[in-house]
Amino acid sequence: MAFPWGDNRRFYSYTSYIRKTFGGRVQKLTIDAGFTCPNRDGRVGLGGCTFCNNESFNPSYCKPNKPISQQLAEGIEFHETRYRRAEKYIAYFQAYSNTYASLSELKEIYAQALAFPNVVGIIVGTRPDCVDAEKLDFFAHLAKSRYVSIEYGVETCNNQTLSRVNRGHTFEQSVWAIRESAQRGIGVGAHFIIGLPRETISDIDVMVQQLNILPINTVKFHQLQIIRNTLMEAEYQLYPEAFKFYSIDEYLQLLMGIVERLRPNLIIERLTSEAPPPSLVAPQWGKLRTDQLLIRFERLMTENDTWQGKKFKL
Repeated sequence: MAFPWGDNRRFYSYTSYIRKTFGGRVQKLTIDAGFTCPNRDGRVGLGGCTFCNNESFNPSYCKPNKPISQQLAEGIEFHETRYRRAEKYIAYFQAYSNTYASLSELKEIYAQALAFPNVVGIIVGTRPDCVDAEKLDFFAHLAKSRYVSIEYGVETCNNQTLSRVNRGHTFEQSVWAIRESAQRGIGVGAHFIIGLPRETISDIDVMVQQLNILPINTVKFHQLQIIRNTLMEAEYQLYPEAFKFYSIDEYLQLLMGIVERLRPNLIIERLTSEAPPPSLVAPQWGKLRTDQLLIRFERLMTENDTWQGKKFKL
């Protein structure tokens, strides 16, 4: 059975999208360009997001003291050793807020990445309060000739939760940034965390509704993970009753209910998160890797004869 996105997978996968867009395999190379965040340096707050420890997911080659070209070269070597060889690459600026600098600095940083051989584009992870019209005009100019996507950390549509986790911005700011980016022809990604403290199924329903309404191209879902040496770890020790952790089966069932309500043209880039075991406090799901969880999820959708968009309604 072929689905609207052109293959027999039961959701519109990022892998399918990339292969359709570029005609083959493209490898993302993570870059740490040494940015920080406005809720770390005092502009809107201190301490950063309560759940955040960037060191828990940065690859070993990814260090801000290395030039961008060196990180890209080492990233290619890293992936060629462990995975299949790719002929094209996307530079993924992931750590912290990668538009939190002057426009002149941003131009220099992204020019270095785009000048590297076989780099076909950039993905820029950032916060919605770290872009403005001038910066978005710059990315729109780049997007006329290269692949450009801005990945916004939305996390939740609930402003009370955003305040509790010390994000320092509102959901309304996310809506503004998403719409302004899309209007300029820039690809838009959004990141959401499922299971943030004190959130309910109603919050998930609102998230699904907004994903169907807003001009978002790609979405990442992550289950809440409490990482060592974060403010959230301290909160968890003091107020464990505020946290609801899903078992693997519960989470996959919840995901299935989300995905079958999403519009069919929304590209799903990620469904689960994976932290190094020594860094993870909770939930403990054993040693299952992201790819293993994905296999279980796709099997669940097949067993229930459902797919992305089956229950989609505006």
